[in-house]
Amino acid sequence: MASHVQELIRTGAERTDRALERLLPSPDTAPHSIHRAMRHSVFAGGKRLRPVLCFEAWRLASRFAPSAIPAEQAAIELGAAIEMLHTYSLIHDDLPALDNDDLRRGQPTCHKVFGDAIAILAGDALQTLAFHTIARLDCPAITTIDILKEIASAVGTGVGPAPAEVDFDFPAGQAPGMIGGQVVDLESEGQPPTAALVEQIHRAKTGALITVSIVAGGHIAGASHDTLDRLRIFGGNAGLAFQIVDDVLDITEESAQLGKTAGKDTAVTKATWPAVYGLPDGVARSLADAQQLIADAFAAVEPFGTAADDLKAIAQYLVDRKN
Repeated sequence: MASHVQELIRTGAERTDRALERLLPSPDTAPHSIHRAMRHSVFAGGKRLRPVLCFEAWRLASRFAPSAIPAEQAAIELGAAIEMLHTYSLIHDDLPALDNDDLRRGQPTCHKVFGDAIAILAGDALQTLAFHTIARLDCPAITTIDILKEIASAVGTGVGPAPAEVDFDFPAGQAPGMIGGQVVDLESEGQPPTAALVEQIHRAKTGALITVSIVAGGHIAGASHDTLDRLRIFGGNAGLAFQIVDDVLDITEESAQLGKTAGKDTAVTKATWPAVYGLPDGVARSLADAQQLIADAFAAVEPFGTAADDLKAIAQYLVDRKN
């Protein structure tokens, strides 16, 4: 990873961690068990890629916004809220009733340390705190409403209408939603994967939250509709590329490298991108698809010129990473 991207991610993670430290209840706040469980998973590690993408999208969009909005702190807290939502999804995803995993970010999963009941409640509490944080952002009320609508749709079941500016083929014109993607993922285990099925799952289960991180950053900046459209297309392509690479890493890397249990997708016959092509050729073809998606993402922000370089560099990292 290039030193500049390393620095962007490092400083972004530190910025996010400071905000999370301030926003989360302390471990000594009663009831102790729930707050310690929340903090266990939030501070178990992670590169904070979604908050970093949110912040860089805010920084890009701020340069082209119709009216300048001094919202850096709001962008940071928004990114922290998105990280809470991401962590909540990981806690629940690791539960025995779902993916049943013992390892996350190199640490024991929340339910292994605190038990299933507290882990479920810790995920619920992080989701609630995330929306509370967004509702209190220091930005215009209409911006807060727009962000809440975007994020609620992105983490939901996909019941809202798909944004008109995004030409992705979702059932009945629905927008992708993280929980809806998780349901389709669960119900498709053991079935022969098709390209359409895997794309539907990936754009919803993983891609939706990555996309909305970028679009929400644009909202905080007061971005124009055209800028938001370009950020949405960028995020949709980058989010799908991210999950394709995740599928590949599950096959090619060890658990110690990934920070989570490797090989689980293959073990339960998950619908993955390499599985659509078949192994061993599926790995190389999947990586080629991911690179093409990043190229498409770059094309969407080309009108911004060099102002988009940092956002593009992080997106390139999403497909070059090894964990």
